[in-house]
Amino acid sequence: MIPVCRIEDLPEGESVRVEAGDATAAIAVFHTDGAFYAIDDMCSHQDASLSEGWLEGCYVECPLHAALFDLRSGEPTCLPARKPVRTHAVTVVDGILYVHPMVRSVPGEPVHAAPEEAVA
Repeated sequence: MIPVCRIEDLPEGESVRVEAGDATAAIAVFHTDGAFYAIDDMCSHQDASLSEGWLEGCYVECPLHAALFDLRSGEPTCLPARKPVRTHAVTVVDGILYVHPMVRSVPGEPVHAAPEEAVA
């Protein structure tokens, strides 16, 4: 579980990049449509930070080549991206926003850490 920030420090329509450590890539956390979402920060098409992209409801547009990703599933909705990005569980505990980076217990089977109070 990685602390991100206090919920009031991430206003609606904004995002923040979180360095998850050596085992996991950086994560982009978004506050949109009244919910918090977390996905891998790197676009699956080319190296570009999705936290620097443009939010459109529950979608983020890559700032480099305009690929659009669904924050709920990580799936790309248009070219040039073809591969999804990973999503991560988000919780709020005592007003603090946390991300639970996806871990892999068995090769090829993604598993989320068990959140206490899911918000997205």
